[in-house]
Amino acid sequence: MKGTIFDLLNRVQASPGMYLGYPSVHSLFIFLNGYEVARSEMDIPLSAEEEDFYDSFQPWLQTKLGVRSVTSWAKLIMLTCHDEKVGFEKFFELLSEFRQQSKDSQRQENVISA
Repeated sequence: MKGTIFDLLNRVQASPGMYLGYPSVHSLFIFLNGYEVARSEMDIPLSAEEEDFYDSFQPWLQTKLGVRSVTSWAKLIMLTCHDEKVGFEKFFELLSEFRQQSKDSQRQENVISA
């Protein structure tokens, strides 16, 4: 789907300086929160996949890292890499894994319900 957060993230990953100033996981976190607020303010609903990201990425990351915390996903990522640029790159690796697992889970649900 064109115009999703994931399309935007592809552009941010390719040109972080244009969107964030420099590659930083914390700047990306703030940017994505702003994106969600802007969509809400403009009454543009999130897709189901976008809602899944906003609702489930942080808890999924907690489980993956074996951490129990209510802190942001950016801070959780920084627990494993102590450099903002490395954290930025790690986010995209983790996002890819999260999205793949979400797709696999959806496929299993579709098979079970069929």
